[in-house]
Amino acid sequence: METAIAFILIFGSIVFFHELGHFIFAKRAGIMVREFAIGMGPKLLGYTKGETVYTIRLLPIGGYVRMAGEDLDAIELQPGYRVGVRLNAQDEVDYIVLNQKNYLPDMQFIEIEKADLMNKMFIEGYDESETHVKYSISRNAKVNEAGRESLIAPYDRQFHSKTVGQRSLAIFAGPLFNFILAFILFTVIALLRGIPVDEPVISTVVNNTPAAEAALQQGDRIIAIDGEAVGTWTELVTVIQQSPDQALSFEIDRDGQTVTTEITPDGIQSGEETIGQIGVQAPFEKSFFGSFVYGATQTYDFTVLIFTLLGNLLTGSFSIDDLSGPVGIYKATETVAQFGIFNLLNWTAMLSINLGIMNLLPLPALDGGRLLFFGFEAIRGRPIDKQREGMVHFVGIMLLMVLMIVVTWNDIQRFFF
Repeated sequence: METAIAFILIFGSIVFFHELGHFIFAKRAGIMVREFAIGMGPKLLGYTKGETVYTIRLLPIGGYVRMAGEDLDAIELQPGYRVGVRLNAQDEVDYIVLNQKNYLPDMQFIEIEKADLMNKMFIEGYDESETHVKYSISRNAKVNEAGRESLIAPYDRQFHSKTVGQRSLAIFAGPLFNFILAFILFTVIALLRGIPVDEPVISTVVNNTPAAEAALQQGDRIIAIDGEAVGTWTELVTVIQQSPDQALSFEIDRDGQTVTTEITPDGIQSGEETIGQIGVQAPFEKSFFGSFVYGATQTYDFTVLIFTLLGNLLTGSFSIDDLSGPVGIYKATETVAQFGIFNLLNWTAMLSINLGIMNLLPLPALDGGRLLFFGFEAIRGRPIDKQREGMVHFVGIMLLMVLMIVVTWNDIQRFFF
C-alpha cells in the first residue's frame, strides 16, 4: 500500500509539473485552456475555475492540457438549425442552446441563416415572428449541447492562431518544467541533508546491517579494502556494490588508530543485477549556495547519463529488453522507498529528467515531434496540412502503445515469472 501511494505521488508530481509548464505558457500566449487533467481515463474529480476545468482521472499514467483549437471542439451552426439564444445587457448573445430540452425561459428562438462563432462572432436568422435578426456574440458566450456546456473559443484564443514561437514555447514548457522540478528536488535534498562529500568517511551506520554487525562507527575512514587503497567514497561504493555476499577485509582509520574487520555485503536486487550494500551513508556538508550548485550539477549529470543510455540504445549496446515501463518503475520505487525519503526524492528527480528527455525526442505524438512540425512550418513559411500531421501523430501514438505493451510484458516476465 505504501509503495502504491509513493508511486502515485511521484508520478502525479512529475505529471503535474509537466502539464503546469504547458498550462502557464499557453495562458501567457492567450490560448484558452479547456482542461488541466492529471491522469487518464474516466474522471474522478473535477473543479471548474474561470474557463478551465481541473480534473483528476482514474489512471495515474499521464495527464494533459487541452487547449482550444487543438482538437475537434469547434461548433458550427449550419443554416436551418433552430437554436435558443439568451442576450446580455449589451444585447450580445451570451448563451446558445442546441438541444430543445435544455432551453431556458428567457430565451429567444432563431432559425439560423448565417453564423460565425470564431472570427466575426455573429449569429443571423429569423425569430419566431419571422423577423430577420442579427446579434453579435459575446467573447465569453457558452454553448449548451445536449446538456454539456462549453465556452466558445474566438479564433484569437485558439492554439493555431498563435505564432510559431508562442506555440513552440507552450509545447516546450512541459519538458522544461520537468528539468526545473528535478533541479528543485536536488536542491531541496542538499538544503535538508547536505551536499555529499566524496571522502570514504562514514557519517551514519544503519541498524541491523552488515556495517552495524561489524561495529563500524560514525567518523570511521576506510583506508583500504582487501589490501587495495580507497581514496574516495565513489571507490568505496564501487567495490562494495561489485562484491555482494563476498567477505571483504576493511582497513579503517579510527581516531588515529588502524582497525581491521571483515564485512560481507548483503546482496540487493537492483533490476536484473545484484549489488552489494553494507548499510552506511556518505558524509555531508551544509552550504546554502552550494545546494543550488549541487541541484544544477546533478540535473546536468543525470541528463547526460540518460542521453548516453539513449545513444547506447541506438548503437545496440542497450536493448529494448533493458527498458522499463510502469511495472518496472513501480518495482524500483518499492526498492527505493525502503531507503528513506531522500532516496525517494532523488528517484523522483531522475524520473522527472527522464520524462522531460523522452518527451523531447522528435517522435510523432510526443512534444518533440510537435516541435519538429513547428520547425518545418517556420522553414516553409506555412503550416503542414492538419490532416497529414494528425495522421502522423496517430501512427506515432499507435507505435508508442505497442512499445508500451512490449515493455510492460517484459517487466511482468522479469518480476513475476
